[in-house]
Amino acid sequence: MTLKQKSEGIYLDDSFDDVMFDSLIFDCDGVLIDITKSYDQTIITTTKYILETLAKITDSIDIDFKIIDGFKSTGGFNDEVDLTYAAILSIIAAKKLKKDQTEFIFNVIKNSDSTGIKSVENFLKKQIDISEIIGQLSYPGSHKENILYQTFDQLFYGPELYSKLFQKSSKFSDPGLIENDDVIFNDNLSEKLQKKFGKQISMVTGRGKESVRYSLKHLLEKFDLTNSAFLEDESRDLAKPNPQALINSISGMNSKSCLYVGDSMEDFLMAKKSTILGYKTTFCGIIGTSKNPQEKLKLFEQNEAILVLDSIELLPKVLNLE
Repeated sequence: MTLKQKSEGIYLDDSFDDVMFDSLIFDCDGVLIDITKSYDQTIITTTKYILETLAKITDSIDIDFKIIDGFKSTGGFNDEVDLTYAAILSIIAAKKLKKDQTEFIFNVIKNSDSTGIKSVENFLKKQIDISEIIGQLSYPGSHKENILYQTFDQLFYGPELYSKLFQKSSKFSDPGLIENDDVIFNDNLSEKLQKKFGKQISMVTGRGKESVRYSLKHLLEKFDLTNSAFLEDESRDLAKPNPQALINSISGMNSKSCLYVGDSMEDFLMAKKSTILGYKTTFCGIIGTSKNPQEKLKLFEQNEAILVLDSIELLPKVLNLE
């Protein structure tokens, strides 16, 4: 399949048919909300904090967008805390092996796959003994008790929201990085999409519901919440790319042909698996919130996506709603 640029920010394969969809399902992060200054920054800050406090490493590299995109392109790191964990293990292993941290972490990415942290642990264990930090972090564990989850959540949510969500005090006093969420979805876009889909618009996201509500505010009510999934609130085995949450949403809306809008390989794989299991899903890739949109476009094209957009704001145009 070959994507052709139809107009600015719209890339289509000739097989794309805008009239075939009866439901629209969104991912949240990187799609409805630009998270480069919120979640991505929390990965960077948490990695540094854990390395300094637990591993006493004060000269770690910054986890930049190339590393974040690298891990996410493997299809196993939709969860930002998983990505943080992988980065921490990789840097500790690089230090022990006396190897260049940047080169080494990209070697880890090259040897990672859709099994996520399992693939990273397995690769690193063959290189060096990292049992001490694995034991200290004891990840994943629970959000309330695990040191890595606690640190990440406290930095992301900030003291007030963290206390509300987890009934515990934060060890940090700075405002939460969630305040840097840049919301792309809006009332105007919602109205245009409702003309075609009515109430058949839902969300399947790795975020928890209250976190989404905090950033989207009244806009959350624009979605069919009964048939939405907030995977941070569910058991870990439902995490993307497991298609079950998407299938539940599709079948709950009695949809015969769904358009799923996501920005990651996990989203793409989840949509593909749903189709294989008999729930027709077309994937729409969003690239504009990436620091390297052309690289992400190439990734989606290589995996035979038939629709890629710079932004969800182009959905009305590509669906002929304006």
